[in-house]
Amino acid sequence: MAKIAILGYGTVGSGVFAVVTKNQDVVSKKAGEAVEVKRVLDLRDFPGDPVEPYLTHRFEDILEDEEIDVVVEVMSGINPAYSFSKQALEAGKSVVTSNKAVVAQHGPELIDAARAHGVSYLFEASVGGAIPIIRPLMTSLTADHITEVWGILNGTTNYILTEMAEKGTAFSDVLKDAQKLGYAEADPTADVEGHDACRKIAILSSLAYGKTVDFQQIPTEGITKITAEDIAYGKAMGCAIKLLGTSKKTTHGISAMVAPYFLPVSHPLASVNGVFNAIFVKGDMSGDTMYYGSGAGKLPTASAVTADIIDAVRQTAVFLDWDTSAKLPVETKDEVTVKAFVRVAYSDAEQAKKACNDLFGVVKFVQLESFGDEFGLVADGLTEAQLAKKAALLAQAPAITQVRNIIRMEE
Repeated sequence: MAKIAILGYGTVGSGVFAVVTKNQDVVSKKAGEAVEVKRVLDLRDFPGDPVEPYLTHRFEDILEDEEIDVVVEVMSGINPAYSFSKQALEAGKSVVTSNKAVVAQHGPELIDAARAHGVSYLFEASVGGAIPIIRPLMTSLTADHITEVWGILNGTTNYILTEMAEKGTAFSDVLKDAQKLGYAEADPTADVEGHDACRKIAILSSLAYGKTVDFQQIPTEGITKITAEDIAYGKAMGCAIKLLGTSKKTTHGISAMVAPYFLPVSHPLASVNGVFNAIFVKGDMSGDTMYYGSGAGKLPTASAVTADIIDAVRQTAVFLDWDTSAKLPVETKDEVTVKAFVRVAYSDAEQAKKACNDLFGVVKFVQLESFGDEFGLVADGLTEAQLAKKAALLAQAPAITQVRNIIRMEE
């Protein structure tokens, strides 16, 4: 019989407890032996909850219990999640996690610890919730050189952008609704500022390209500046706005970014709405493959965690093509070339357009009469650094009153 311990009885932890206890027959059959929860660690008490008999407030009760084979870390934040995971691995216990913050920051060290002690460190649920993506990368696409990984990696921001586009609601109002519905945390910073998606694209890139990608080197921009006007311009151009995590292999490393993008409505990702996520992987042999599903949520995420538990119990090695000793360089803003939409307010239309043409070359202008004295322009073939410099110069031009927003564009 395999016995597991769960660290954290929050949304995901309670979901894992429910899946393993209610579907124990199915889980045990697939694991090849009986699987049961022995301990659940949480600082809180849950009087009358089914978890009450399993609760402990001491991590040592789990670490020192030789019967416990697998530790499921579903806590939030870096500490003590990282410390507990490392101690468990060093004690010869496999660790399964959904904690993308720990995997992004300490993944190489924890993978090394697992390898050194003959156990597993598995984190399928850290990237796409219920979407199976790590296994396909490590199994189905092993014959390919992966050249690109990108997609919609955060359900909260996708829900917010979908509501803004469909109902015309302001960002702040949709965020409040998302918090009431449980789609956004009380402190939504990690989601709306793009930090969550940044960690996820770093993990995916490390696995896809085989070397560690430092999430702190990836330029990251959230959705807090997106307005109803931006969405209206997008619709006029036949585009939808999505927060994307992008990663492309280059000669010397990778080009990676997290930012809002305009996507043509014909693009498959443009129709991915609500809390759903979708991930594109491009291989030199397989071409484009897309993985779609619920990117978060109690039971969808718990399902992915439980699949890892089953692999850990079966001691089925999930091959991780991740050279933890090597880092993959991330291109700087001086190197990354982008296409972008720039929104400009003006005092004189002809002078403003001349200033734009002088700075950006011949550009395409988009103007909506209902927005008064402003227009948008499409600039292409600039590096991120050049784009920022030219936008700053444009803001100082006599006929320009404001550069209101810059949104990248993807074909």
